[in-house]
Amino acid sequence: MLSRSALLFLALSSANFCFSQTAVPAKAPTAEAATRISIARVAAVDSKIHAVIALDPTAMTQAQAIDRKKSARGLLYGYTILLKDNIEADGLLPTTAGSMALLQNVTHRDAPLVSRLRGADAVILGKTNLSEWANIRSNSSISGWSAVGGQTRNPFALDRNPCGSSSGSAAAVAAGEVDAAIGTETDGSITCPAAVNGVVGLKPTVGLVSRARIVPISHSQDTAGPIAINVALAARVLQAMVGSDPADVATRTADAHVGDYLAALKSDSLRGTRIGVLRFATGWSAKTDAVFEQALLVLKNQGATLVDITDLKDRDKIGEAETLVLQTELKADLNAYLATTPASVKIRTLADVIAFNASHSDRELALFGQENFIKAEATQGLDDPAYKAARALSLRIAGHDGIDAMLAANDLDALVSPTMPPAWKIDVANGDQISGSGAGGLAAVAGYPHLTVPMGTVMGLPVGLSFIGPAWSEARLLGYGYAYEQAANVRAKPGFVSSIEDVEPAAVLLEPLKH
Repeated sequence: MLSRSALLFLALSSANFCFSQTAVPAKAPTAEAATRISIARVAAVDSKIHAVIALDPTAMTQAQAIDRKKSARGLLYGYTILLKDNIEADGLLPTTAGSMALLQNVTHRDAPLVSRLRGADAVILGKTNLSEWANIRSNSSISGWSAVGGQTRNPFALDRNPCGSSSGSAAAVAAGEVDAAIGTETDGSITCPAAVNGVVGLKPTVGLVSRARIVPISHSQDTAGPIAINVALAARVLQAMVGSDPADVATRTADAHVGDYLAALKSDSLRGTRIGVLRFATGWSAKTDAVFEQALLVLKNQGATLVDITDLKDRDKIGEAETLVLQTELKADLNAYLATTPASVKIRTLADVIAFNASHSDRELALFGQENFIKAEATQGLDDPAYKAARALSLRIAGHDGIDAMLAANDLDALVSPTMPPAWKIDVANGDQISGSGAGGLAAVAGYPHLTVPMGTVMGLPVGLSFIGPAWSEARLLGYGYAYEQAANVRAKPGFVSSIEDVEPAAVLLEPLKH
């Protein structure tokens, strides 16, 4: 199997380009031009952030074939797309989920969502790093770290965490390596990375996008979704991804719910709306709350009526129930996935993964353990009454008695909250210092859509504004997010600084007063 560096070299050497510091434009005139620009940008900046695990050495060939086509151009013509490395794509690249256990997982098949992206004339540029196994292995993990890809860094400050698990996808978009990438989310793994890297992320309704041929955690909560430079491109990528797939039973009604996401992008979308403000999901920090209040003023000035919601009954009961659901489904779903991998993959069950990690502990377990894997292996299966009760409880609190009830009781169109606080520091001694997914956890458990858009910065670090709605309300949320984005105009560009403490305004404030 070719190494990460070898795969990068193959792609770079085949491109025959001059290096450029220019980020990817909104849309390149040809697929080949887009690919050259993206590869050059990866070469220029990725050594700083480790967002890309590998470039596909066929990327230029893909682009040239697209440019030769005589048919009408697809929705994503002129764009390159990076895939989180738990999503299969045909070609030489393995799908590793960041784990050394899957280095031989070269499946030579596209996930259905990848086939749809190719059908829309996107170039699949390569794979992005992720929190290993989509951040399910340990509660003491370092988001953005995997044994294969190392530590992805936040391009706004290189000592800051990019959040997980779609860390590489969000950091790559923020850094201008591509304008859009695909992430996956079980709980917060699209929206948190997008927010703390200052880009747009959409977690769709579970069942709108096929999960087939994606390394799974939970069939109840897993979904793939776009991470993009702006709302319009997120809508465009989503449009290309959605639809029913016989290989994923959750998508059986997807075609009936597909919207015209591009048509929904209107600058006056917020006029006349009623938006619930989830006050119980604030309080990450005073600075984050101050930025949130400014965002609320924008919503109000765009014609939205704001309604404060201060509490959600039984919210504290979701976590324990969700944990049992995820651990039980991880064992069942991962075992089913591993059974479909090539014979070259010797790891066939979760138990095999646990044993592999123990035997490769110098790399796999040096920073944090695998206690969640061990607990998952001990679960009793999908027929376990405790599992079924936990799923029913968490789904009811988050969905019927949560998002649905809040919307209905207050005659609301959507809910808003801060997505997450600013990025925390990478800490190999203590692991992540921030946990949870804010109000986004409700959408994750319920399987409902969640859109995050940039709402400003705290000491130079991005924070995001979350829009949450009922099932299948992607078009509505994208319209609201677009109207907010156009009015607020607050997206920041990363500076790749070593630390925010080294630059203004923080640097001067950390020095003693001169007198």
